[in-house]
Amino acid sequence: MTIVHPIARAWITTGGTGAQNYDEFADEAEITAIIADNPHSALAVEMPHRAPESIGRSFRDCLPDAVRRLIEAKADGSYTPAEQVVVLYRISAPGEEPAYGFFAMVDTEQISTSADEPGLVIRNEDVFIEKVRERVALAEATGHLLSPVLLLQTGSGDALHAALESAAEQAGAPAATDLDQAGRTHAIWLVGPGRVQDELCALASGGELVVADGNHRSLAAQTGGLPRFLAVVTTPDSVTIQPYNRLVSELTVPLPELLDRLRAAGAEVRAVPAPPSVPAAGGTIHLYAGGEAHAVALPPTPGAAAVDNLDHALVERVLLRDALGLDPGDKRITYVGGDYPAEWLAGEVDTGHAELAVLVAPVTVDDFVSVNLARLKLPRKSTWFTPKARGGLVLAQL
Repeated sequence: MTIVHPIARAWITTGGTGAQNYDEFADEAEITAIIADNPHSALAVEMPHRAPESIGRSFRDCLPDAVRRLIEAKADGSYTPAEQVVVLYRISAPGEEPAYGFFAMVDTEQISTSADEPGLVIRNEDVFIEKVRERVALAEATGHLLSPVLLLQTGSGDALHAALESAAEQAGAPAATDLDQAGRTHAIWLVGPGRVQDELCALASGGELVVADGNHRSLAAQTGGLPRFLAVVTTPDSVTIQPYNRLVSELTVPLPELLDRLRAAGAEVRAVPAPPSVPAAGGTIHLYAGGEAHAVALPPTPGAAAVDNLDHALVERVLLRDALGLDPGDKRITYVGGDYPAEWLAGEVDTGHAELAVLVAPVTVDDFVSVNLARLKLPRKSTWFTPKARGGLVLAQL
């Protein structure tokens, strides 16, 4: 059964529109700065309320601006149309193995969120529902999908990786390239109807596909009633998982009391040299506040499923909910992906932009895949995959 399909009506960048996805930022002021520097960036369409002239207006009030910007980008040649294509994708940088994938459309009805729900697309991470509503509203207003869901092929990954690498080597000059903030080059090639397109779609449909990035976008496709969603299908050999840390802007109790509460809950707490680092392996988190760093081994719940005793789950349950009295969706919590190093988080605390940094060892790719194949649910914002698929390179018209 083929569940991965060509894009019926695609719009392909001619350059200058590529951008980080809307949810990759620790501070929305960074989005505003990018839009100011590059008004053609896809972020100006995806996050219209963060454009410099729109600060203070709501997302929904700014949707007409998003529609106008997309119309203008298509009219001025920033995008060129294509029909019935998949789009090869390679991400490369000096000293790194290239990452491969391809843009395509995937059947929304295949999304499964539990063991008793059939489907080959597995989404098992908690989401923030307001972000989902915004993605639905954007798709409805613009009639396009602007950034892809990143799907990890767990069944035929090796064969797909080899096919993608071979296709890219034989494809000639890319249709477009884009340089990201980390110095990686993102290159794309169009693949029309024929043997290569059929092979890629078949291999991408040859096993369970795990949502590695884009839980909100995939749920938005379901919520918005879309029969298919835009995705980049990639392979385990093309990704790594970086830390996904947290900043707390305001502590609900003083640091000494917080540490006492953690000890009372069964945590082991010891001081470590400051500034903090990301733990090398799971089992211990690092906290940084008031110039002090502490290593904390949070107490697991006896008899709980392994996923419920992952560090990210314990941070949500023991640290945030029980010790600080904060819901994980509280606005005082910022989820900070692996593009921001430990030094940056410590700097946010030292400058008073936050009161607590929580540094968590990354989930392993093997743990991520096994949790998802078991249809268990990961805590929200627990995996930061790199390299990231870039938004604004390939759009799907609905």
